[in-house]
Amino acid sequence: MKPRGGESGDGSQAVPLAEIWRGGLLESVHLGHAVICGESGEIVEAWGDPGAGILPRSACKMVQALPLVESGAADAFGLTPRRLALACASHSAAAIHTGEVESWLGDLGLADGDLRCGAHEPFDRDARDSLIRAGAAPRQAHNNCSGKHTGFLTLAKRLGAGAEYIAPDHPVQRACLEAFESVTAEASPGHAVDGCSAPNFMTSLHGLARAMAFFAAARDGADARQSAAARLREAMIAHPDMVAGEGRACTMLMRACSEPVALKTGAEGVYAAILPRRRLGVALKAADGASRAAQCAAAAILSRLGALDARHESARAFADAPLRNWRGIEVGAIRPAEALR
Repeated sequence: MKPRGGESGDGSQAVPLAEIWRGGLLESVHLGHAVICGESGEIVEAWGDPGAGILPRSACKMVQALPLVESGAADAFGLTPRRLALACASHSAAAIHTGEVESWLGDLGLADGDLRCGAHEPFDRDARDSLIRAGAAPRQAHNNCSGKHTGFLTLAKRLGAGAEYIAPDHPVQRACLEAFESVTAEASPGHAVDGCSAPNFMTSLHGLARAMAFFAAARDGADARQSAAARLREAMIAHPDMVAGEGRACTMLMRACSEPVALKTGAEGVYAAILPRRRLGVALKAADGASRAAQCAAAAILSRLGALDARHESARAFADAPLRNWRGIEVGAIRPAEALR
C-alpha cells in the first residue's frame, strides 16, 4: 500500500494523526507520520512520510538492550525477565521499579552514584509524595531511564570497560550503534544526547518500524541477535508494569490488547509497537512532539490492526478520550484522525 501523504500522494508531508474536538468544533489537529512494517522490512501501510528522519528517544530502548543479552552479560549476571523488561523501560519510579534497580545495582557491586542518567522527580505520585514528606531529594534510580542505564553498567562490567559508559566511543555505545544500524537496516546519520545523557541515534521512521518488525518476527534459537530480541520482547510482554507503570499508556494498552503486544513510548511524540503474532512493527511520530497525539494514534493503529478493541476502557482513555474542564464537565474529546480509524 502506498504511503498516505500530501497532495501529491507521495507521502512527503505530515498528515493528521489526532484531532481535538471541543463540543462540535474541531479545535486543534496534531500532524505526524506513521508506518506499519512487515518482517521483511516492507511497508504494509503508512501515513505521511516513512522516510522522515527522527530521534526515536526512549522508543528504541529494546534495541539499546540487545547487546546486553547477546553478549552473554544478561546470563552472566542472572538477569530475570523483570530486569530485562526494566532495561527496556521508561518507568514511573514506583517502589517496584526503584527497588529492582537498586537491588540490581547491588548485585553488580555498584551504587546509585555509578549511574550517569541524572535524577528527576518520580512520575509515580506516591513515590514523589513520599520523597517530599521525607525531605529527600530524588536519586538517579528515580530517573525513568535508570533500568536502561543499569543494563549499560551490566554490559560494561561484562566487557571490562570503563565507567563512562555514555560516551559515544565507549564499547557499550559502539555495541548499541552496531545493533541499532543492523535492525533498522540503515546507517545512522548521527546522534544527539538524550534526556538521560546517553547517545540517541537518528534513523528514519521506516527504520524504526523495521526494527520493531525484526523484534516481532525474532525466534529464540535462530541466532544470537534474534534470540536476544525474542527474550526482550517476551520480557516486556510478560511485565507491562515494569515497562512504564500504573496509569501509563504503555502499561494500560499492553494489558488491554487481545494478543501479545510490546509497546514503547519515546519523548517528543514517538511511539513504537511490536506485534509478534502478526510479525508487524509500528512506529509513529507526532510532528509537534505531543504525547497525547502519539498515544491516541498508537491506540488507533492497534485497533485498526485488530489487536485492541477500540471500545475497551483503556483504548478509550487515549483514543476517543473525553476532555473535561475543571468542574468535571465533559467538553470535548481527543480522537484519531479519520485516516487512522
